[in-house]
Amino acid sequence: MNGICTLANDIVYDQLIALLNSIEIILGSNIPVCIYPFDEQIEQIKAEIVNRPNVFIYEDSASIQRWDEFMESAAPERLNRKKFRLYGAHRRFCAFDGPFEKFIYMDADTLVMNSLDAVFQKLEESDFVVYDFQFRDATKVYNIQSPKLLEVFEQNRIDSEIFCSGFYASKQGLFEQDTREWLLAQLQSGEGEILYAGAGEQPLLNYMVMKTGIKSYNFACSLPDGETTGCSVTSQHFEERDNILYDKGNRLTYLHYIGVPPDLIRRVCAGENIEFPYGDLFLHYRYLREPEKHPVFTEPLKSYTEVSRSNLLTRVLRRLRINV
Repeated sequence: MNGICTLANDIVYDQLIALLNSIEIILGSNIPVCIYPFDEQIEQIKAEIVNRPNVFIYEDSASIQRWDEFMESAAPERLNRKKFRLYGAHRRFCAFDGPFEKFIYMDADTLVMNSLDAVFQKLEESDFVVYDFQFRDATKVYNIQSPKLLEVFEQNRIDSEIFCSGFYASKQGLFEQDTREWLLAQLQSGEGEILYAGAGEQPLLNYMVMKTGIKSYNFACSLPDGETTGCSVTSQHFEERDNILYDKGNRLTYLHYIGVPPDLIRRVCAGENIEFPYGDLFLHYRYLREPEKHPVFTEPLKSYTEVSRSNLLTRVLRRLRINV
């Protein structure tokens, strides 16, 4: 059985609802969707999916514990909840245990924009499939200052195989116990220093895929230039037609609201008029099932940049113990 996977808790509830609605509209209401719990804060999600028979929460506690322990052994510094906001993000690895033989993982802050049949089809010939341009910037995956990096991976692999962990397709059973133990041994022998230290699970997943040498495929590297599309809200040139985005005439596969924080989304959904990239599109999918709850904005529009700078200043002042 094939299916879609995501990772969520109640903090990203609004993003999750938008994603689930986009899946329902684009892919249909019968495709199964498995939600991996980021943490124990999932009461809102539990209440919501009662009305979504194709959606369920992953409850294999043994699998969750295995991957928690793997992350703790592989990169213990990333389990500091105070330092790393994304503690729990590694639980997406549970998808390698099941319940789907083939799956597509999507972050909760993404929207499906097109059929995913081509992605699933690529799993017939590859074990890991992505569609992004992270390979252009290795600094968010590996410590490029580490002299050991080029001992582990050749430069041409670093330049072409790196990916974003927000969207990928893969298969059940790729990282069984023997493989996990071998990976841990390699990391603990010194290779752990090549991982970028400022992120959660993304460096580790890249290492796992590249170190084991499983066959991977990136649409962004393989499609002709005239057929590739972007996927991130940081790209401002996408055109919207009938609530679907196009990149120079080509329909996007998915849109990732990377960098748009959950607290900003919550404020918008609560009625605060904050502009963020492709915000109207997000609100369309968020309230697709309940249009009567769509926020009505009565205050002047504030820019995303303005709010972000204000939040940054507030955090700095708080660190300086200044009351604001």
